[in-house]
Amino acid sequence: MTASLADKSSAQARFPSSAGYIFIALFCLWWVLLLIFHSFPQVDIVASWHFFLVETCKPSNAAAQICGHFPSRQPFLETLRTIFFRLPYVVGAFQLALLIACYRHHGGTFNALRARNLKIALASLLLGPGLIANLILKAHWGRPRPIETLNFGGSFDFVQAGSLAGKCMSNCSFVSGEAASAGWLLCLVMLIPQPARTGLFLPILAISILTPLMRLSFGAHYLSDLVLGWLLAIVVFAGVYAFTDSSHRPKNSEI
Repeated sequence: MTASLADKSSAQARFPSSAGYIFIALFCLWWVLLLIFHSFPQVDIVASWHFFLVETCKPSNAAAQICGHFPSRQPFLETLRTIFFRLPYVVGAFQLALLIACYRHHGGTFNALRARNLKIALASLLLGPGLIANLILKAHWGRPRPIETLNFGGSFDFVQAGSLAGKCMSNCSFVSGEAASAGWLLCLVMLIPQPARTGLFLPILAISILTPLMRLSFGAHYLSDLVLGWLLAIVVFAGVYAFTDSSHRPKNSEI
């Protein structure tokens, strides 16, 4: 009996939980998608070309091979983009305030589950959109944005997803920080208690999808930047969740 229990305990230590398997699957999917986008770079160009409005080059711009613009300067769209850009960080600040409030309680009044979920949300926001997307990838991978490349009237050569050959020096295209933040927002759905989860799912999903689509239409990012940035946040969230997961956690989470 003792040996059987020891073997069972050893097996649990060797194999990840279901949350761990989800993280591994998502992590592998991210790399597969990167390989696909890197191997077939024309996908990015074609996707951005659908939003590019070609114009006749003016005599003063005779040296340009392509002239035109992306439809990104409409006041309504710019306002909507600003709201979506700030929303994840407003939500993050609100969650931080809730977490601080949690730790003002002790003993029987301390809500350990709520504190755990808030820490998962905040840690994944800082690691995914914050550290990996904005401070590591965008700062060092050097991929020019579509609007900056020769394909769309810019001055830089196009480089495929994941390439380090780009000449962009700062705030570059790979990956999209806003798409990562939008992906993070969608992850919060699983931490919202019912019945609020059902009511908020569709609005959050709409924001999570519309945010990267607007960046694509603005010529600010390629399709690969958006897909990989969006999925990056979900991978990081799944990793943080799996790290804190235990066999005794409740089936339903709440914030």
